[in-house]
Amino acid sequence: MDGGTAIVATRGNPDCHVILRGSTTPNFDAASVQAASEVLGKAHLPARLMIDASRANSGKRSENQPRVVEVMIESHLLGGRQERVVGQPLAYGQSITDGCIGWDGTVQVLARLAEAVRLRRRTQLEAAA
Repeated sequence: MDGGTAIVATRGNPDCHVILRGSTTPNFDAASVQAASEVLGKAHLPARLMIDASRANSGKRSENQPRVVEVMIESHLLGGRQERVVGQPLAYGQSITDGCIGWDGTVQVLARLAEAVRLRRRTQLEAAA
């Protein structure tokens, strides 16, 4: 909090092994996911991936996150991000790290994801019948 060094240890995350954040180019496409899954398979690990909808995958622009949203979003009450300025209060509900989508955008994205899940389940049920 005060800019000091910290050492953090965890037991790991049993639900995820790799986070695809992008680099010089985005890596949330099917080929990147497949390649990462294959690497995990060769290491005898489950193909559990998380795709960061911010960072390089969205060009570090919060308005691009809905395009990447099929996998992960970073949201906050207020969209965008803010700089920490000594002597000035921070805006409540706005990120100081990554640009995030705001509440209204989050609601829209979650509704779109819920509809996609309903459609996929319906399609799977019809295929099984």
